[in-house]
Amino acid sequence: MNYSLQFKDAWPSIRVSLLSEQKYGALVNNFADVDHVTQELELLNAVDFISEALQKAQGLQQDSVAEQAEREESVSREAPSECQAVKRAETPPPLSAPITSNIKCYTFPRGDVTRFRPARPDTLGILNYYLMDAASLLPVLALNVQPDDFVLDLCAAPGGKTLAILQTGFCGHLAANDVSVSRMKRLHQILNSYVPKQIRETVCVTSWDGRNWGELEGGTFHKVLVDVPCTTDRHSVVEEDNNIFSRRRSKERQMLPMLQLQLLMAGILATKPGGEVVYSTCSLSQLQNEYVIERAIEIAETEFNISTHVEDLSHFRTLFQDTFSFSSDCRLGELVLPHLTANFGPMYFCKLRRV
Repeated sequence: MNYSLQFKDAWPSIRVSLLSEQKYGALVNNFADVDHVTQELELLNAVDFISEALQKAQGLQQDSVAEQAEREESVSREAPSECQAVKRAETPPPLSAPITSNIKCYTFPRGDVTRFRPARPDTLGILNYYLMDAASLLPVLALNVQPDDFVLDLCAAPGGKTLAILQTGFCGHLAANDVSVSRMKRLHQILNSYVPKQIRETVCVTSWDGRNWGELEGGTFHKVLVDVPCTTDRHSVVEEDNNIFSRRRSKERQMLPMLQLQLLMAGILATKPGGEVVYSTCSLSQLQNEYVIERAIEIAETEFNISTHVEDLSHFRTLFQDTFSFSSDCRLGELVLPHLTANFGPMYFCKLRRV
C-alpha cells in the first residue's frame, strides 16, 4: 500500500501528524461521580465534544426549519398552489441521526495540545475517566445502542470501545470477545478499574476465534461492533522492533484484509435480520477499509443470501467537524484523518444493516 498515491498532496501533512504527539479524549465514567469529574474537566477548559455537537446540530436544524417556514409563508401569499411543491422540494435533511448522548467525552479545542492527567479513583475505587483517542468513540456512536439491545464486541481487547458501550447504560446483554488471551488481560483490567462488580458480572467475556462466531451464535445480536486487527498506522510509523510494515511481517500484512473480511462476515452472520454491524479500523488503507466492506457485501449476498445495506454516516462529518478532520474521499463509511490541529485517528468506520 502506498499512501502517497492514495492521498496525493495531503499525505505529507498526514504523515507529519502521525509522527507528532497523538491527541486524547477523556471518556467520562458514568459509574463514577459524574458531576465531580465533569466539573473538574470543564475547569481545564475541556469540552464534551458529543453534547456540544448535538446542541449545535439542534440549533442549525431549528434555524433551517424557521427559514423554510418563512419561505413557505412567502410563497403561499404570492402563489398558494405552489406552496406544497416548495414544501416537498425544500424540506431540510436531518443534520443528525440518533446518537447515544449518554456517552460523554471531553477534549481540548483544536490546536490545544494540553494533556489530561492520569485518571484517579473515586471513593469506591472506580477510576473517573478513561483516556483514549476520541475518534475511537465514533464507531460506538455509530452503533447507536438502544435499550435492551443484545450487543457483541467481536474484537474487544484492549477494551476502550467495550467500556464506551457500557457507558450507554442500554445493553440488555453485552458479549466482549477477543482471540488474544494476552490482550484480554488488559480488557479485564479495564473492566475491574472502571466498572462496578454487579455490572461487570453481566458482561460475557470470551476468547474465541471471532471468525467462527457466526457458527457459534448466528442471528443473535441487534448490534455488532467489528473493530478488526489492522496495520495500526499511527503506532507503525514509530514502531521499530515489531513493525507490521517490516519485510519479515510482509506475509502477515498481506493476509490482513482476508482476516478482516472473515471477521466482518462473522459479524454479519451473528446479527439478527434488521440488526446492524459497525466495522472499524485504525488504518488509512483502502484495502483494509472500503474494499473489505465491498467484498463482504458481495459474499453475504452470493454465498449466504443475506442482503446488507450501507448506512449513510455523512451526518458524522457535519456533527463533529469542529473536533475531527474527516476525509472527503471515502466511497463507503467515514475516515478521520490525523491533522496537526486535531491529531486524532486514523479511524475508519462503516455501518451495515442486515436486511
